[in-house]
Order: sequence, then structure tokens, then C-alpha cells
Amino acid sequence: MDIASVIGLVMAWGLVIFAIASGAGLSAYIDVGSVMIVFGGAFGALFMKFPMNKLTGMIGVMMKAIFNKVEPTEKLIDDIISLAVEAKKSGILGLEKVKIDHPFLKKGIQLAIDGVEPELIESILKIELSSMEERHDAGRSMLEELGDSAPAFGMIGTLIGLVAMLTKMDDPKAIGPGMAVAILTTLYGALLANALFLPLANKLKIYGNLESLQKRLIIQGILSIAQGDHPAVVQEKLASFLDPKSRAKVEEAQKRKKGK
Repeated sequence: MDIASVIGLVMAWGLVIFAIASGAGLSAYIDVGSVMIVFGGAFGALFMKFPMNKLTGMIGVMMKAIFNKVEPTEKLIDDIISLAVEAKKSGILGLEKVKIDHPFLKKGIQLAIDGVEPELIESILKIELSSMEERHDAGRSMLEELGDSAPAFGMIGTLIGLVAMLTKMDDPKAIGPGMAVAILTTLYGALLANALFLPLANKLKIYGNLESLQKRLIIQGILSIAQGDHPAVVQEKLASFLDPKSRAKVEEAQKRKKGK
């Protein structure tokens, strides 16, 4: 679970709800018509923009931003270097005995064990990487579309409320409900966009970039192992994907291993 996402959601919504409750009270901010305009409009537009097979995974996409578990890149590099060391000692076929948990890494190593040429391994794995990036882009774009549509329908609701208010100016009792719709739809749209949809879309973008980086790193590691590179060379190639601080951690971890 990504604790930062949970803290952010609790802070954003909790503090807003607390401020509302300590002011006019929650009941003053609840309007069924406003909810229907913003939610119905935003999700209706989403259904028009995306095919059903994409929309069925919408909940899963949102949950991934909160519950996504990404393996640390440093540990991934450590695992690949260990595979390179084993391949240097026992040959590429010796990796058949090694348990590999990461599915993408396992697939690439199996291709190398099967004797597939490095160029073909790279081509196969890059196709899978490209497919993954397209899926991530589709999921993120759905949240971004909701983030764009919610304030727009909030504004539409505001116009509807103003029209309802202006057409009944001779009836003071009708002004209040019309004004409520006008104001609350804007509030709902702004809250949904800025405290839910757009932050989750940005978190998915960060996770997607990290996963793409890790898979490119894995491809490079597998190619190095398949070509028979020395483990030290594999380490240098993979460390180049990291920032200086993370690179130092990898180097320190490898020194400790060699010292044992």
C-alpha cells in the first residue's frame, strides 16, 4: 500500500469535511441535483470517450494508485547481479535452478536459457514493455479525463442553477435551491478533480514511469547476462539507471557481499 496516497486522501477530504461540519454543517452542502449533474455528467462523458473493455478496469486502475506495490530498484539490481554471478560460475543453463520471483525477469532469463539470440530477446521484451506502457497510459488518461470533466460539469451545474434562480426571481423561496445547485456543483467538481482524480492520475504516472524504468533495466541486465558479461560490468550497466545516491547504495551492498 502507498501510505502517501492514503495520507493525502485522508488529509484532503478529512480537513474539507471537518471545515464544512464546523461551519454551516454537512447537510447544507448536500444537494442531490448537484451530485447527479457532476457525477452523472463526468462519468457519462467518460463512457462516451472510452470503450467498455477499458472502463471495466476503472476501479482497478484507481486502486492501483493506492495499493500498488513496487519492488525497490536497488533490490532488483542486486537480484540481476546475483544471476550474473551464477551464470559466470555455472553457465547460462545453471540459471534453471535459480528461483526468480519477478515475472518479467523470469521470462527474459528463460528465453536466454532456451538459447534465443540476444537481439530477439530484446525485441520480445520491448514489445511487452510497450504493451504495458500503453495500458498504463489508458488507465491514467481515464482519471485525467474525469479530472477535466468534473469541473466542467460543475460549471454546467452552476449555469443550470443560475437559470433556475433567475426564472423564479418573483418567488423568494425558489432562489435558495437554485443558488445551492449553482454553487455546490462547482464545489463538487473542483473537489473531485483536485482531491481525487488528478492526484491519482499523477501517482499512476509516477508508478508507470518507475515500472518502465525497471523493465528497461531488466532488459539490459538480461542482455548482459546472455552475452556473458562479467558481473562487475553488469553492475556498472545497471547502476547507470540510478541516481548517484541509489547507485552508491548498490555499490555498498555489493562490497558487503564480496566481503563475506
